[in-house]
Amino acid sequence: MKKNSAILIGAVVVLCVGAAGYGLGVRKTGNIEQNVSGKKILFYRNPMGLPDTSPLPKKDSMGMDYVPVLDGEMNATDDKQTASTGSGQVSISIQKVQKLGVKSEAATLRNLDKTIRAVGRVEVNEARTYTIAPKFEGWVERLYVNTTGQAVSKGQRLFDVYSPELISALREYALAAQGEASLQDTGSEAPVYSAKSSMSQLAAASLARLKNWGIGEQQIRQFKNSKEQRSVTFYAPVSGAVIDKKAVQGMRFMPGEVLYQIADLSSVWVVAEVAEQDIGQVRVGNVAHVTLDAYQNKIFQGKIAFISPTLNAVTRTVQVRVEMPNRQGLLKPAMFANMELAASPRASHGVSQNGKVLTVPTSAVIDSGTRQIVLVQRAEGHFEPRTVKLGSRSENYVEVVEGLAAGEQVVTSANFLIDAESNLKAALSGMGDKSKDGGKQ
Repeated sequence: MKKNSAILIGAVVVLCVGAAGYGLGVRKTGNIEQNVSGKKILFYRNPMGLPDTSPLPKKDSMGMDYVPVLDGEMNATDDKQTASTGSGQVSISIQKVQKLGVKSEAATLRNLDKTIRAVGRVEVNEARTYTIAPKFEGWVERLYVNTTGQAVSKGQRLFDVYSPELISALREYALAAQGEASLQDTGSEAPVYSAKSSMSQLAAASLARLKNWGIGEQQIRQFKNSKEQRSVTFYAPVSGAVIDKKAVQGMRFMPGEVLYQIADLSSVWVVAEVAEQDIGQVRVGNVAHVTLDAYQNKIFQGKIAFISPTLNAVTRTVQVRVEMPNRQGLLKPAMFANMELAASPRASHGVSQNGKVLTVPTSAVIDSGTRQIVLVQRAEGHFEPRTVKLGSRSENYVEVVEGLAAGEQVVTSANFLIDAESNLKAALSGMGDKSKDGGKQ
């Protein structure tokens, strides 16, 4: 019995001494709470190590007092004192910074070089496509080029045509030209001069009619030199490949009916589909590099010649046309192509010097969906969440339009771990108007 009484008296004494010590250890000076050592109490942390802090003394749900954290203790211990201070900064012990592998990089001015990648296909250059469609009625008497895809040279024979209407016009011109030549050496009397003038007008009208039908001088000379000829030969107007052949030997054709289509493949188009979000950085004249599965180690270069004025509502893409030289014939229509376009930077609304803009690594940005945040390293183990406004992007960097100054260190790795460790939402809620101002100093 005496033993139990002694234990009880000892416990009471210990509690009294502890209460007195706490009362002596903490005192308030004005509105600043201080420890007897003279150090400022920054905040009170959860006694169970939870990411919950308080600027004033309080108890947790189990009735335990929150532990005061003194100025200077944050970097001296390695327990769970990661916290958000009342100033909106996040403080983490140096040991934790090392464990998390935190890395930082200074916000710097640089040129944003971005490459836009797209998938396209090789197509025939429509500006170098020619159609053979006679402007008169006739029959195909003989074919010299009779397969689709056959290569032809400029001036090469394509087919022979018989047309009573064409033959009549050719003979009419031949007679008028002969009459004009026979009257060339006659006198200048009025009747003779009138006949000579009429013959010249007839020859000129006949020649104009033949030219309007697309009959060239070579065909006219060929007919004049051979009075027995009953057909006219048509020649290829350009070097290229036959991409469409409808002419069949012996067939009858009507005026305007297409018999051949020839494409000059020394220059082709590569039409690519560029995503909607990238089309603002594409300009006519920009350089494009194209690779094909057929020639994986070869890069073809061209320039953007046209950007479609309409958007494909299904794919949300815009067609971009690149004109490519193809003198060796390696680029064949309907081939798939991978294209890299040199992007033109968007107009900057932030800090810009000689085309350079303020940038940070893309890994430094924490995007919540409604705003973008970077963690600015104010000192060793002290980080400030900063709301920023972003601009153009490149492969690895993003432009910062507002909220950051050149030279400020931003966290580039482990920023999400800091977010989880420090209860970043609590820090941001304590920033108030400061985050709205973009953290401008």
